[in-house]
Amino acid sequence: MNTLPAYSGARISGCWSLNSDSSGGSEGLDRLLPAVSTGVSPRKRTTSQCKSEPPLLRTSKRTIYTAGRPPWYNEHGTQSKEAFVIGLCGGSASGKTTVARKIIEALDVPWVVLLSMDSFYKVLTPEQQVRAASNDYNFDHPDAFDFTLLVNTLRKLKQGKSVKIPVYDFTTHGRQKEWKTVYGASVIIFEGIMSFADKELLKLLDMKLFVDTDSDIRLVRRLRRDITERGRDIDGVIKQYNKFVKPAFEQYIEPTMRLADIVVPRGGGNMVAIDLIVQHVHSQLEERELSVRAALASAHQAQPLPQTLSVLDSTPQVRGMHTIIRNKETSRDEFIFYSKRLMRLLIERALSFLPSQVHTVQTPQGEDYEGRTFHGKRITGVSILRAGETMEPALRAVCKDVRIGKILIQTNQDTGEPELHYLRLPKDISEDHVILMDCTVSTGAAAMMAVRVLLDHDVQEDKILLVSLLMAEMGVHSVAYAFPQVKIITTAVDKKVNDLFHIIPGIGNFGDRYFGTDAPPDWSDEEMDEPSY
Repeated sequence: MNTLPAYSGARISGCWSLNSDSSGGSEGLDRLLPAVSTGVSPRKRTTSQCKSEPPLLRTSKRTIYTAGRPPWYNEHGTQSKEAFVIGLCGGSASGKTTVARKIIEALDVPWVVLLSMDSFYKVLTPEQQVRAASNDYNFDHPDAFDFTLLVNTLRKLKQGKSVKIPVYDFTTHGRQKEWKTVYGASVIIFEGIMSFADKELLKLLDMKLFVDTDSDIRLVRRLRRDITERGRDIDGVIKQYNKFVKPAFEQYIEPTMRLADIVVPRGGGNMVAIDLIVQHVHSQLEERELSVRAALASAHQAQPLPQTLSVLDSTPQVRGMHTIIRNKETSRDEFIFYSKRLMRLLIERALSFLPSQVHTVQTPQGEDYEGRTFHGKRITGVSILRAGETMEPALRAVCKDVRIGKILIQTNQDTGEPELHYLRLPKDISEDHVILMDCTVSTGAAAMMAVRVLLDHDVQEDKILLVSLLMAEMGVHSVAYAFPQVKIITTAVDKKVNDLFHIIPGIGNFGDRYFGTDAPPDWSDEEMDEPSY
């Protein structure tokens, strides 16, 4: 359960969506979860994660696992709360990152992203590169920053979208080839020397903090940082400080102190100020809490089944397989065998809804045959762990070289709400037709969250196909109402859901029956798996 935005003590932060580069390194997140097979060799992997930033924050007191993002949308499938953005301004080396770290530690919530303005320096021209190498370029002027990219990125992140963050190299004075992908923030801490210097940027800040630190302390810190971390010499650092840093602070940074809601003297050592900030943020988060599951249980019921739903014909073969897998006396071997048979039929049915076009080929007899071929860029399968993963072999059996993504959603036992814990999606998934695999869907809360994740990564709604072995009418209505363009394909639809959100008559806990594990008492059918309640 360890993969939402991870805080890094470095300048840029939180990463979890996991499309940051094409090399496919996944050691950062995957090592915290049981190994899962993607069926793709390491050299050809199309998924990737942050390489150096583990999804947790280690502090002197404890380790905060950055996991478990609760719903950020309502029963309509649209975002009903934006991330809370804290703007941190102050002079160079004033301790902004330290204050941010203290806030994150004191907040003790896992959905925090630290975004640094340092990532948004403009790409320098060759002439500017030469000047920068001789410490003669002004990095402390508003013109040094790409405010257009910064505002657009922060706005999308606040809206819950997946964003790409440039990585600036202070040694070469340029952007690295790979950008970081950040997704899933409830709280964004944005820090930088010019955080208050742009009107559009200010509109995105819900809370503005100014870190006020003595100039002598800031100079000492800057000397230590630039020499040890950025490969500068002491003369160059002092030259740059006197020529650019100090004048810029007096002209552009210090005057913006009046815009701050709170001024934090002494930086990270001022725990009184930090405690006040944390109390306010907690109150804001409490006001934004959502109860999606309760809303789904009372909405859209007693309606006719939607036209976007396709159910396998109840042939004697399909009915017979359901008889076997629904029978509580069925052995595990038989349960797996007949489940796989149903999955294969289900996937084949789903593929018939993909777009196709006429394609003429020549047969060995030299005759033309007018057939059809897939009309799209790629097909990607995304399984909702853990039970949804059992459908991957059926997809691979009929789709050669299909790409696979993973989403882990579990129920918070205190709130009863679904929470997003883990995500790994193939690169450039926005261009694909996506088959979303979820073995059972009860209220539809987990399926809705998974669809929302895909939409946040710019997958087109009409290119998403939700496939499930068994669904309750409640889940069908919930998904279809929120996402009317998503195609829903299943082998059967049961009418009822009981008070524990078990599908009635149902199939039991699919994951436990398939993998041979036992579910804790009072858990719903899917809470150990997807869970799709």
